[in-house]
Amino acid sequence: MDIQSCVGRQEVQYDIADPQRMLRLAAMLDHDVPPWDPNVLPPLGHWLCFQPQARQSLIGPDGHPLRTDEGLLPNVDLPRRMWAGSRIRFLGDISLGAAIVRTSTLTAATPKSGHSGNMLFVTVRHEIAQAGAEPAIVEEQDIVYRAAVAPGTKVTRPVTEAGDPDPITRQIAPDSVMLFRYSALTFNSHRIHYDRAYCCDVEGYPSLVIHGPLLATLLLDHLLRQRPPARVTSYSFRAMSPVFEGETITLGLTRADDSTRLRVIGPAGVAMTGLAQGTRT
Repeated sequence: MDIQSCVGRQEVQYDIADPQRMLRLAAMLDHDVPPWDPNVLPPLGHWLCFQPQARQSLIGPDGHPLRTDEGLLPNVDLPRRMWAGSRIRFLGDISLGAAIVRTSTLTAATPKSGHSGNMLFVTVRHEIAQAGAEPAIVEEQDIVYRAAVAPGTKVTRPVTEAGDPDPITRQIAPDSVMLFRYSALTFNSHRIHYDRAYCCDVEGYPSLVIHGPLLATLLLDHLLRQRPPARVTSYSFRAMSPVFEGETITLGLTRADDSTRLRVIGPAGVAMTGLAQGTRT
């Protein structure tokens, strides 16, 4: 297929900014009183909205909805999928309980070839608004598709030196229960997060993979725990290497003027980097 012909495709979805989902998010993050405004959608709360609704018969072997020639994402024969990073601007508040709409546009699709084989990098722009209003959240999401691994192949992760420790740190070891709860919150059925046999035997990982957006959520939560009720106007993150269930990770935070550098440090070094801007009380 002509991949570039897919660029410009759009998809519109509707939902409610459900306060019960945000309470469950706070519970998963182990908050009694969450460090955000209880009346508005918390930062990254939009990831719990617009959940996939594909029928069971239309789910692929990896647990994701099957791609089609008419769908938003290119229908290419690259079965392994990873959310590589996002750049998010929080332009306004969304009231909890409000009707919301998300307009998604495929803005880029770039084939590449590397040591791991053929890849496709795509960027999707999401604009989220209360019904009838201007967008309150704009996110550019980067997704990478990779070729299947050969049977018996074991995926190795890159080692990235962490350097000096961050001034403010918190340690946590996400386990299979946390992975299950986050998958349930987002209705994410990607099997690398809960099906150990599939994860190890088909995709070549040593154990269950912690969701990229869960790591990004834990990073931002680390910031909000320091300065509640902080206001975040933008947040970006990039995944560097995978982290697996039960591994102890260090959430690192370094402040600089109106921005905050965030990092996930795992057994192989830097697993994710993040930057939050416009934080203020």
